[in-house]
Amino acid sequence: MRKIILYTEGYISLFLLDVSPVTQSTSSHNSPRTKGSAVERTLAIITLVAESSLPPSPADISFQLEIPKPTVHRLLQQLEAEGYVQLNMRGQIEPGERMMIMARGVLHSSRYKALRQSILRRLADEVDETCGISLADGLEMIYYDRVQANWPLRIHLPIGSHSPIWCTASGKLYLSTLPQEQRRRIIENLPLQRMTHRTITDPAALEAETQIIARTELGIDDEEFIAGMVAISVPIKDAQGRCYAFLYIHAPTLRKSIDDLRACEPAMRCAATELGELIDLAIL
Repeated sequence: MRKIILYTEGYISLFLLDVSPVTQSTSSHNSPRTKGSAVERTLAIITLVAESSLPPSPADISFQLEIPKPTVHRLLQQLEAEGYVQLNMRGQIEPGERMMIMARGVLHSSRYKALRQSILRRLADEVDETCGISLADGLEMIYYDRVQANWPLRIHLPIGSHSPIWCTASGKLYLSTLPQEQRRRIIENLPLQRMTHRTITDPAALEAETQIIARTELGIDDEEFIAGMVAISVPIKDAQGRCYAFLYIHAPTLRKSIDDLRACEPAMRCAATELGELIDLAIL
């Protein structure tokens, strides 16, 4: 039984595959390895694409995995046709939509849902406000899980809701985790629609904001997404320090200010650490 862990754009997934052992070439230590099956080669390509900090080219994949170039191109064509990978404008390989969906699977596992929600419930009770987990999806954030505060006045953002990355606490925190040049290009092409009178619509100002967030690892939404709502967000990281999700709390300004939420940061970071440990347990 062989275990393969995928990490891509902040998401982690796990595959267990029963395969025959890899056949090693014995002619020379510089000789290419011979993979045992097309399944192993395909999963090796998926793993490399998922774990690469920069999108690899087909030549990179061939070199790093020691798989012949014609085979790499054939397998990539199949993976692209099925939506597991996609080509960018430079001809490099990036995760496709189906890989992203697969990688979220471990978070959706009912086996860990109760424990995950127990952590969120304890945090919601401690800070006395709604908290939840959000995931990045292109230019939007998805509300993946949440626990509501026990207040008659609360903001309803149900699980599965999408929100912009440029004016939400989790979205700006996600932007801050991207390489600076990549982030700059994304910000320059964002619509930066004004959601409230406090929304940052100047690309240079948003870049400056994300640089501050990159240092503090604390996303701030001071009525930038919804008038009358404030929010903060902290990263959820795995054991290797890779950020794959975001823990947030939000509240109406009638009840809490942004400074009130900042006082909740220590409790949030403790909960984020526990959630990170939960995911590590889920994939090991």
